[in-house]
Amino acid sequence: MKLKYISILGLVTVMGCTKLDQSLNDSFTTGSQNADVNALLNAAYNSMNALMHAQDQLFSLQETTTDEALIPTRGGDWDDNGVWRVLHAHTWNVIHAQFKTVYNNLGGLQSSALTVLAFNPNPTQRAEALFLRSLSQFYLLDLFGQVPYRTVAGYNSLEPAPVMTPAQAVDTLVTTLTSIIPQLSDSSKPYRASPDAARFLLMKVLLNKGAFLNRQQPTFADADMQQVVALGTAIQGSSKPNSLTPNYFDNFGPSNASTSKEAIFSWPNAGTATNNGINSGGINARWMMTLHYNSWDKNNTFGSAGWNGFTTVADFYNTFDASDSRKGGVDYPGVTDQSGLKPGLVVGQQLNENKQPLKDRQGNPLSFTTDVKLVEIEKSRLEVAGIRVVKYPPDYSAYNTGNQRNQLQMFRYADVLLMMAEAKLRQSSADMAGALVYVNQLRTARGATPLTSITLVNPANVYDPNTLLAERGRELYFESWRRQDLIRFGVFLKQWALKDADPDPQRNLLFPIAPDELLANPNLKQNPGYGE
Repeated sequence: MKLKYISILGLVTVMGCTKLDQSLNDSFTTGSQNADVNALLNAAYNSMNALMHAQDQLFSLQETTTDEALIPTRGGDWDDNGVWRVLHAHTWNVIHAQFKTVYNNLGGLQSSALTVLAFNPNPTQRAEALFLRSLSQFYLLDLFGQVPYRTVAGYNSLEPAPVMTPAQAVDTLVTTLTSIIPQLSDSSKPYRASPDAARFLLMKVLLNKGAFLNRQQPTFADADMQQVVALGTAIQGSSKPNSLTPNYFDNFGPSNASTSKEAIFSWPNAGTATNNGINSGGINARWMMTLHYNSWDKNNTFGSAGWNGFTTVADFYNTFDASDSRKGGVDYPGVTDQSGLKPGLVVGQQLNENKQPLKDRQGNPLSFTTDVKLVEIEKSRLEVAGIRVVKYPPDYSAYNTGNQRNQLQMFRYADVLLMMAEAKLRQSSADMAGALVYVNQLRTARGATPLTSITLVNPANVYDPNTLLAERGRELYFESWRRQDLIRFGVFLKQWALKDADPDPQRNLLFPIAPDELLANPNLKQNPGYGE
């Protein structure tokens, strides 16, 4: 049987009523159809590969639009017609290739998941497909504020897709995720949807619900915050309990499939033997995008160790305690002895594995500066400006082949603790003592000094180190949550490093819908601030 895949975002069935029964019990019978449902389910998982791994897809939209990441133009390098600069500066327009790519790939994920539902999956397969559909809908809601969808019965319809409002999408996500938790298998963790993965995503939905419904002035209901805590408590007590990994970078290194204790939902790597049909994913972009060309001189041949692009800013760097292990700067076995690199926030003179100083391509000391400009024009600074971020210690056995052993961490236990702390602080009777229990458990594990008090955010200073927003940044930097956090905490449009305050109070809280997508689906509306 040939399966026909049609984008859910533009061409799907029109519904004649307002009730959103997508529906949890839908099935689709094709008589003697004999589709391999497990193969369809694997295809749905695999549709996330580039979306989650590539530096110019979900990562870019969630990180380079924030205070944590920027890609300075270095002479002729990284100009790319300004596509990177406009993201950090918040000066993008309705036509941007990255927005369209992510939008379409999220639609592809949802379409693939819906195809699984249309071919009579067993209960566990069905629950996994519903999780993947929910993941797509969650990101569409977060990034674009509109969620095209279709029913199983109309999975291959040629009609324009109906579109959920934020309120409808939130209700659908809550209903779906709640229903599938008991249907998922603990044995699937972390490479397939599990009860804890569904709980984690439901925590994200409830925590962001107020921002999804009103991005300019989010509100947070006590009942939602209490449920966030309850879901986090359930994850803590699940049949596959989580704990914090003693060495922070073991969550991300080449052996993280075995050393990380925090993985809730991850992408398998080339060394994973039990990925059950899900393709391995190369993590190399995470270090190639930031390291200098000469950061590793294998066989004494410089020039291919990195792309010399992504950096962070000094204001973010300065929020870390000197003792905080998440800042990095210490030897990491299997990495420092191979290249001299010390993972984390990389600054200052770089040394090779023999402690000898490295040089840039002009023969100057390869010494990364704390300061950086959005456009670098001084020749002496072109290759060294900006703190480099190496969250994933490189796998030097497969450095740039796509076969790295590092697994991509998508949902991580440390975030569960931070979400629970935030929910404690957001209740009408804020429980700072309860929040500090979770925050200081994390800080102690990371070698940072415990806090005696904490607030959610300092609107006058995004970099105030004694806030939960700052703690989320220190723990989760470069893990594709920052934009969502800044919006939920009400500071995404504020002035911060190398970005002026956004003049329009609505425009950049959502990304624009591409003009051709609006033409393809008249049920979509352009987001505020981008014209008709």
